[in-house]
Amino acid sequence: MTETRTLQFESPRTLQLLYANDLKLLKSLEDSLGVKVTTREGWVKLEGEPSRVDKAQHVFDQLEKARQKGVDIQKHEFNYALNSVNEAREEDLGDLASIKIVTSPRKSPIIARSGGQRNYVEAIQKHDIVFGIGPAGTGKTYLAVAMAVAALRKEQVTRIILTRPAVEAGEALGFLPGELEQKIMPYLRPLYDALRDMLEPEEIERSLARQIIEVAPLAYMRGRTLNHAFVILDEAQNTTTEQMFMLLTRIGPHSKCVITGDVTQIDLPANKRSG
Repeated sequence: MTETRTLQFESPRTLQLLYANDLKLLKSLEDSLGVKVTTREGWVKLEGEPSRVDKAQHVFDQLEKARQKGVDIQKHEFNYALNSVNEAREEDLGDLASIKIVTSPRKSPIIARSGGQRNYVEAIQKHDIVFGIGPAGTGKTYLAVAMAVAALRKEQVTRIILTRPAVEAGEALGFLPGELEQKIMPYLRPLYDALRDMLEPEEIERSLARQIIEVAPLAYMRGRTLNHAFVILDEAQNTTTEQMFMLLTRIGPHSKCVITGDVTQIDLPANKRSG
């Protein structure tokens, strides 16, 4: 038995926002769920077996719920909703928008793009020390920087410290030409890139000048006590056990520390054990 069901939306523009105005995404929904999808002026018609039409409607319900919560729906978000229906997940796309990270009044809030990212953000909210382990491209560093900026905005901390080991230079930066900033820039650029996505350029420069935000190689953390700070150690798989111990013992009262890394990308010498 074939069922035809029509879903009505506020306007044609509202409907287009649900599939990023990309008809290829609707085609992927048709192929995945085995339904026919037709769109016109603010409505979408679903045709197919009743159970398949139910699933297709559930996808659109998820997308609309997420849109109303401020989610910018692109290919990733559309596919997340589609996959969550196909896999009968308990959480849906709208649930991901329950946590918004506000880094600047001029920038859109940052939200988790997967259940794993949401769990990661919640862990950072609840715990003083968090390890984020996973492959490149999963948002470990980006979300950690976003949480740090948000904490600074809320005056939960008084400074942000971003650090990573300069393994390629063996941390013997004194042998490289140029001033300290020039020497370490290649190793710290990913952290600067994340900051630029979240803050205005002049705000970054002002915060760096006043040392409210500090970006430095791990070797320069030795001997310090980091109070009221949000510390992010990036590329932690390239720390030795001694370096990891050194950093963790630097964390003082009212501070948070997020340690990110990918255990499949260790660049240490063979005789060095990753921390």
